[in-house]
Order: sequence, then C-alpha cells, then structure tokens
Amino acid sequence: MNEWEWQLLEDKSPVESIEISGVTVRIGDRVKLRPVKGGDVLDIALAGQIAAIEAIEQDYEGKVHVCVVLDDDPGRDMGLLRQPGHRFFFDVEEVEPLPPEEQASTKKLEKPSILVAGIGNIFMGDDAFGVEVVRLLGERDLPASVRVADFGIRGFDLAYALQDGYETTILIDAYPRGDAPGTLYVVEPDLASINTQQADGADIDAHGMDPVKILSLAASMGGPLRRILLVGCEPATLGPDEGQMGLSEQVRGSLTEAVNLVQSVINKVLAGEWPGSKP
Repeated sequence: MNEWEWQLLEDKSPVESIEISGVTVRIGDRVKLRPVKGGDVLDIALAGQIAAIEAIEQDYEGKVHVCVVLDDDPGRDMGLLRQPGHRFFFDVEEVEPLPPEEQASTKKLEKPSILVAGIGNIFMGDDAFGVEVVRLLGERDLPASVRVADFGIRGFDLAYALQDGYETTILIDAYPRGDAPGTLYVVEPDLASINTQQADGADIDAHGMDPVKILSLAASMGGPLRRILLVGCEPATLGPDEGQMGLSEQVRGSLTEAVNLVQSVINKVLAGEWPGSKP
C-alpha cells in the first residue's frame, strides 16, 4: 500500500454500524462466522465460530470489512488490544448476526483496562521478583478487564504495550530502597515529568529493562501515560557478576503477600477506591 492509499484510509470516517441481513449491528455485537466456500484452511477452522465485532473498517476503495475476536480464543484479550493473530477480518456477507436472546448469553466484549507487567531478569537473583509474581497471578481468577503479562527484560515490548490505552498499569519489579529484604512497596511515579521527557531510543538496551527509560520512551511514542503504579520488593541480592538463578529466601517468602497486594490494588482500582480512580 502506497502513501496515497494510506492517506485515503486516514480520511475515511469511522463506521459505527452496518446493516447485515436487515439487522443493524454495531461494535460489540455478536455474530456467527460464515466464510465463503473456497477459502483457506483458516476459513474452514473458523466457520461456525461465535465472535464479537471489534471494529468495522473501510478500505481505500470504500469496501466495508468486519473485524472480529473469537469468544473461545484463549488470547482474546490480545485481539481486543488489536494484536495480530487474534483479530480476523471478514466481508459483510460472511458474518451472520446472532438473535437478541443469544447476544445476551455470550461473553461480554471488554477491553482490558489494567495491565499488570512483571519485569526483571531471572539470571540476576532477586531481580526475578516481578517475573515470579506474575507467574503466580496467572493462577488467580482475575477480572476480564485485567491483562497479566511477563515482560522480563523486553523493554521495547513494554513500551509498545503501553500504547494500548490502559487506564492503569501496575509494574512489578525489584525495588531497592534500603529497607529489610522482602519489604513490599506500592509507589506511584510522578508522570508529569515522564510525559514531558523525550526518550532517545539509542540509549535503551534492547536486552535490558530500565523502567524510567521505558516509561519515557512510551510517553514519546504516542498518547500520554495514564496511571502507573509500581509494586516493588526490597531485594536481598541481585547476584554476582556471573549471574544467579533463584530468589533469596527473604524475597521468596514475600511472594504470596505480593500477589495478594497486587490483587488488592487491582480490586481498589476497579472499585474506584484508588485515588483518582473511577468505578
């Protein structure tokens, strides 16, 4: 697609609704997929699946396409975040609106509003704290509005994830402040200064994770950062120069409390009880 074609796409007005088989459907409505015969293997696999309309888009020729996310896709939240591989495009004639009584019985289309990001290096002793906490959080039953992800040392991936419009991002990381090892903190960074900084991509290690630099990079890439919270743990050791696998006894002993603390923060944010939150 050339620059002229991209300009035509940008000039298209967003499509809020379309009529399919005499029924007006909108973003969030459910449809059954009916790919035309003669499609590829993916079309065959998706035939008959129930999906939610994530977007209604026009190409540069004005043709309307329906973008959907599958109800039964384990990576459904990734589709709602417009990630490739979890969003599927169909022509209007390839989707069939569900009747009203079935609309209510299917899963609610809910884009995650909270990102919980575990960060840290598993080869540096207690720096693996954030990675371990999100692993345990993955075993908890969390609301659909919460996405939990292990970013490890993939700073650029986190910066791009922060472009997805989360209302709250909870970073989980080792955080030395001079207290006893295993001590937990909840800190809210000053975003006013971070939003005005311009990060130099050349200064960011593609194989490292400096949270302040990553937040500055994310702020320079697009919309302003919203609420950022840090759940940190005082480390006992980050290991010798040659590296160290495994958490210290003190930090390992704080993992359950840390998971409970993160879940408590999530609950308060969703209930509107955290300062500045809206229920």
